[in-house]
Amino acid sequence: MSISPRAFPGRTPGAILDDEGKGAAMTLRRAAVQAFFADLWANVWRWVLFAVAAVLAVYFALDRDVASGAVDAIALGVLVIGVALTPRHPMALPMLAVPAVFVTARVGFGGGDLTVSDLALALAFMTVVLLSRHDFSPTMRALLWLNAVYQFTTLLTVIVNPFPQNTVEWFHAWLLISGALLVGWGVGRAGLMRTAFLLMFVMGAVIALGTIATAVVVFVTDGFQSIYPLWPWPMHKNFAGSAMALVALIAFIKPAAADLPRKATVPVFWLMLVGIALTQSRQAAIGLLLSMLIFTLRSGASRHKVLVAVLAIPGAVLIVQSVIDQIQSQNRFNSTYQRLEWFREVYALWKHSPIFGHGLRYWYVHPTANFQPPQAELEVVASAGLVGLAGFIVMWIGFLVVLWKFWSKHTALGALAFTAVFSRIVQGQFDLFWVSAQVSIPFVIAGVCLGAQVLASHRENSDDSPKIENLGEQGAGWRSATMSGR
Repeated sequence: MSISPRAFPGRTPGAILDDEGKGAAMTLRRAAVQAFFADLWANVWRWVLFAVAAVLAVYFALDRDVASGAVDAIALGVLVIGVALTPRHPMALPMLAVPAVFVTARVGFGGGDLTVSDLALALAFMTVVLLSRHDFSPTMRALLWLNAVYQFTTLLTVIVNPFPQNTVEWFHAWLLISGALLVGWGVGRAGLMRTAFLLMFVMGAVIALGTIATAVVVFVTDGFQSIYPLWPWPMHKNFAGSAMALVALIAFIKPAAADLPRKATVPVFWLMLVGIALTQSRQAAIGLLLSMLIFTLRSGASRHKVLVAVLAIPGAVLIVQSVIDQIQSQNRFNSTYQRLEWFREVYALWKHSPIFGHGLRYWYVHPTANFQPPQAELEVVASAGLVGLAGFIVMWIGFLVVLWKFWSKHTALGALAFTAVFSRIVQGQFDLFWVSAQVSIPFVIAGVCLGAQVLASHRENSDDSPKIENLGEQGAGWRSATMSGR
C-alpha cells in the first residue's frame, strides 16, 4: 500500500502510518467496549436472578429463624445458579439438584414450609420434563407405570378424605418416586453419571464428618449414645444413617460404567461405615448389609465375601443384642416398646376406616392419632386403607422384579439400581417410610443408572452404524461384480 504525501501535506509517510495505526487500535477498543456492554446487557436477567435469589435466601433463612439458615441460603443459591446455567447447559439444574436432595433443612414459605430436598427435586423434575430426552427404556416405563398404579389407588383416599394435606401429599409421594426417577434419568442420559456419584460422595462425606464432629461433643458431655448430627444442619439419626448407607453402597458396588476412582471409593466407604456406626441407625445398617449380601451372592464377587462376612456377622449380633437389651430394660419409652405401642394404636385406628383409610398425612389433622406410623405397610394401610395397601404391594413387588431383570441384562448398572431401591423397602420395615429424601435418593440413583444404560446403548449403536454401512457397500459392490461377470 502506497501513501501519497500530497494527500497529507506537511506530514511524512511514517507519521501518517502511525496515525492510521492509532485510529485502528481505537476502533478495535471501541468495538471491544461495545461488545462488552452488549454482552453485559444481554446477561442482565442473570444478575437480576442472582440478586433475587440472594434476597429470597435471606428471607427464607430469617423466616425460619433456625441455625441451618445459612445452609438454606447456600442450597438455594446453588439451585439458582443451576437455573441461570440452564439455557447453555440444560442438565445443569438437575446436576446441581443431586447434592441438594440430601439437604433436609427446611425453607419457609409464609405459613408453610418444605425441605430443600423437595424444592430441588421439584425444580429439577420440571427441567428434565421440558429439556431432557424422553427416549425411555422399557424398564423406565415399567417403573413409572407401577408408580402410577399406586397413585391411582391412593387417589381414592384423597377423594374420600378431603383435606389439604391429603391432596398435597398425593402429589408429593408421586414426586418422591416418579419425579426422582426422571431427575436421575435426565442426569444419567446426559452422560453425567460419574459426576453425580462423585457429588453424592461429597454429600455423604459432609454428613459423616458432621456426625463425627457431633459425636465428639456428645461423648464428652453426655456419654456414649446414638448421634443425631447437628452440623451442617440438624438431622435425625435414621436419615443420616440411611443417606450414608446409600453412599456406602455406591462406593461398594462402584459400577464400572461410572469409572469411580478407587482412591475415592475406599475411603468414602469406610468413612460411611464409621458414620453409620455412630448414629446407631439399625434400619440403615440392615438395609446396607442385606444389599451388600445380595450383590455379593449374585455377582459372585469372591473378593467381597470376606468383607461382607466381617461386617454382617458382628453387625447382626449388635443389632439383635440392642433389641434384646431394650426389651429386657422394661423401659416403656425406648424405641422398641414405643413402636409396639404405636402398632397397637394404628391397628385400632385402621379398623375405623379399613377400605380407604384416614387420608395421607392424617396425623396432621386427626385429633388423637398425631404420629406417623413407624413402618411402611402399616402407614399405607392406615392412610389409604386396604385399597392403597394393595397398590403399594403391587408397586414394590413390581419394582423389585423389573429391576432384577434389568440387573440380569445390564450387570454393570443393574446391581446398583436394584440394591439402592431394595435397601429402601428394607429400611421401611423398621421405621418411617414416606420421609422426603429417604425415599427420593434411592430412586435418583436408580434413575441415573437407567439413563446411563440408554446412553451407552445409543453410543454402541452409533459406533456400529458406520461398520454396517461399510459392509453394505462392500456387499453391494460384490453383488455388482459377480453379476457383471455372468
